[in-house]
Amino acid sequence: MDYIVTTLDNLVHQTAFFNLTWGNYLMIAVACIFLYLAIAKGFEPLLLTPIAFGMLLVNIYPDIMLHAEDAANGVGGLLYYFYKLDEWAILPSLIFLGVGAMTDFGPLIANPKSFLLGAAAQFGIFAAYFGAIGLGFNDKAAAAISIIGGADGPTSIFLCGKLGQTTLLGPIAVAAYSYMSLVPIIQPPIMKLLTTEKERKIKMEQLRPVSKLEKILFPIIVTIVVCLILPTTAPLVGMLMLGNLFRESGVVRQLTDTASNALMYIVVILLGTSVGATTSAEAFLNIDTLKIVALGLIAFAFGTAAGVLFGKLMCVITHGKVNPLIGSAGVSAVPMAARVSQKVGAEADPTNFLLMHAMGPNVAGVIGTAVAAGTFMAIFGVF
Repeated sequence: MDYIVTTLDNLVHQTAFFNLTWGNYLMIAVACIFLYLAIAKGFEPLLLTPIAFGMLLVNIYPDIMLHAEDAANGVGGLLYYFYKLDEWAILPSLIFLGVGAMTDFGPLIANPKSFLLGAAAQFGIFAAYFGAIGLGFNDKAAAAISIIGGADGPTSIFLCGKLGQTTLLGPIAVAAYSYMSLVPIIQPPIMKLLTTEKERKIKMEQLRPVSKLEKILFPIIVTIVVCLILPTTAPLVGMLMLGNLFRESGVVRQLTDTASNALMYIVVILLGTSVGATTSAEAFLNIDTLKIVALGLIAFAFGTAAGVLFGKLMCVITHGKVNPLIGSAGVSAVPMAARVSQKVGAEADPTNFLLMHAMGPNVAGVIGTAVAAGTFMAIFGVF
């Protein structure tokens, strides 16, 4: 009888109920809210579902992120090995490969002025950098946090690892991906506040056709120019442009399909769950996390506003030929931000079609955020 009682007692005490803190229960609740938003509300479910589930797992069973050096048998937890791929910048670079293979750079090529709108939207990054310095973060931590303003999760993870700020990776990555998911909620009020109804109704001329030769040369030229100036951007910009070259060359259809489908979704699963698994209650529930989340929101709002205001300037310069709404797509949340520009424009005039025009700044924003990350790495002498 004693044996049975002891066995049952051991089984009961092996359950998670005896090991979890109130913080773990709070994070489990947050994970469930994220799952609700992803599944019931459709807020970027491909990103939010694995992130939320990783958050759920690590707060029920923390050892799923156990470091190999801390394990008695030298074998770490499952998601620890996924996380190492983030830390080594492998998964963020592969995400860029898939994004390149899925994205048409034609609107950017057809309207090179879109580069200016993409650049203007990066203002939020540098605003967040100085804000983070003001809140007491060191310069490298501030740089890692600031990339949230570009609404680019992979670049945030990439820079965080390169600058050695892995202790902040969880809050930074979750904030970046959360704001990417919430683009349809955060951006429209800012866009409407800064534009008049007349401006939102502006119809833009149809973009010129872009030749196949231009589309093939573009990723090659961008890689050469950007990587010569900022070699540290090669993992991100290089993979982005390689994926696009796969798409536009027309001779490697199998590689294009793999990069934009199977590989992309495998990487999303690995990256999403590992990012979610960095949000254990112990690591996530502190004052620095609140600062990071607040700074990320401010940076994203500033980036959106800067893009719209620069769009208004271009509207004036071109005598009403540019709809300022496309400037908001300069943040690099592809293609959600471009879709939001289309949606807000269509609300003002159902016959207005801004999507292709907004894709130009949107793609430029992806390149711009990678360049901003490379600039920070150059400033701090990181290779």
